[in-house]
Parts: sequence; C-alpha cells; structure tokens
Amino acid sequence: MTTLSAPGPDTTEKRVTLLDAPVPAAAPAISAPLAPQARLLPALEAVYRAQLARARVSRIPLLFVATFQSLGILVMMRGVVDPGDNPSAHAVVAGSSVLVVAFVALNLLAQYFGRLRATGGLDHYATLPVRPASVVLGTAAAYASFTLPGAVVTAVAGCWLFALPLAHLWVLLAVVPLAGAALSGLGAACGLLAPRQEIATLLGQLGMSAALLLGVLPAGRLPVPIQWLRDLLPSTYGVDAFARTFTARPDWAAVTGDLAVCTAVGLASLTLATWSYRRATR
Repeated sequence: MTTLSAPGPDTTEKRVTLLDAPVPAAAPAISAPLAPQARLLPALEAVYRAQLARARVSRIPLLFVATFQSLGILVMMRGVVDPGDNPSAHAVVAGSSVLVVAFVALNLLAQYFGRLRATGGLDHYATLPVRPASVVLGTAAAYASFTLPGAVVTAVAGCWLFALPLAHLWVLLAVVPLAGAALSGLGAACGLLAPRQEIATLLGQLGMSAALLLGVLPAGRLPVPIQWLRDLLPSTYGVDAFARTFTARPDWAAVTGDLAVCTAVGLASLTLATWSYRRATR
C-alpha cells in the first residue's frame, strides 16, 4: 500500500493513505445519435459514381475480353450457320451480343461480391448511412454501364457476318439495361449467398456458361427439356427480343412482351440481391 508522509508541527508524521482519497464520480455516458440514412436516389448516385470510377481501370480489360470472346463465337458459328434472314442467324447474333452483358453483369459481379464478403469489405458499406438497395443497384448499374459498347460492337460485327439489317439496332438500348439488371441481380445474389469466395466464382462461371449455351444456340434446335431450362434464364428474353427485330416485319408486340418479362425478372432478382446483402451484413 502506498502512503504519503507529511511532517507535522509537533515533528510527528501524518500519514495519508491514497486509498482514502475521494474518487471523482464517473462522467455519465453520452450516446451520440446515428446519422440518418441517405435518401435512395442520392445514395444510389454516390455508389454508382464511386464504383464507376473504380471500375474504369480494372474492368475495361475484362470488357475487352468479353467482347473479344463474343466476336470469336460469331466467327465460329459463321462456319455452321447460314447467313441471311433465318432464325438460326438471328439467334447467334442476338445471343452473342447479350453474352457480353452476361460476362460482366453475372460473372464479374458474382466474383466481386464474393470477394467483398470473403475479405470483410461488406463491413465498410454496412457502416455507411446508405440503404442496401443503393449499394446493390449502384454497383450493378456501374458494371452494366460497361457492357453497352461491347454489345453494340458485337451486334454490328454479327450483322455484317450474317448479312442482317442494322435498322433496329437501337433496341439494344432497352435490351442491355433490362437484361443487365436481371443478370446483375442474379450475380450479386450468387456472390452474397455463396459461403466461400471460390463457390461464388464457380456460380458466376456456370451462369455465364448457361447464358452462352442457351442464348447463342437456336432455341428451335434444342431438346424440349433444355428449352424449359432456357425459359428460366432471364437473359434469353432479351435475346429473343433482339432477335425478333432482324425479320422484315418485326412483331413489336412480342418484342415488348419479352422486354416486359426482362423487367419483371430484373426487379425480382435485384430484390433478391438486396435481401442477400441484408443477410450477409447482419
């Protein structure tokens, strides 16, 4: 026990024990209120800009790979599919164009969210006052923004190889974002729900392979059970919508119906991705 000695006037020592000194009362704990969550649209714009700036450097080479891959499939299919106004040529060109979207929105997004979950990167977003929907939608939109140039280049090259008209190429302005939204939601959900990063990568690769086989190959030549599986893949509706525009007289009602299905599936898949994000950040 530590003591202090102070000499008194009568040469006796007065001993004061430190334990006997008064202890100051503890200050009351003050809890600071949390910042309110940002509104959906401003937060979505902020996440979109941040992801777009980050992806410019790292994703452009991968987008080049996706476009080169689709162009290679066009050249390969040119050897087995006759050019001209026929369903097989329509399916090959439309499927190869949408495949660029599948590579980026489904495959890369699954890997990205899988890596974020494995490395703890989701904790950073969880501390920000933004809604889960803003994180998912902003990231998906940033990835999908890089797919339009590659899809257009692939479509132009395919129309040239298979002697198809370019008059209705503007339909890609609707096909790419709608198919991209549906595939981005699925890719994000795969990355967020996968227990390990390797499984997220595997799911992204399998999804892209399904988009390749079921989207590029003509649907009429597939076995009936495979056609049922094709109907479950949301990107095939974007493929069908784009393929219908290559005919001399496009059935715009059918095109609109396919795009409506893409829209509905896109909303459902993005809702699933938002729920997966909430589940992964608990």
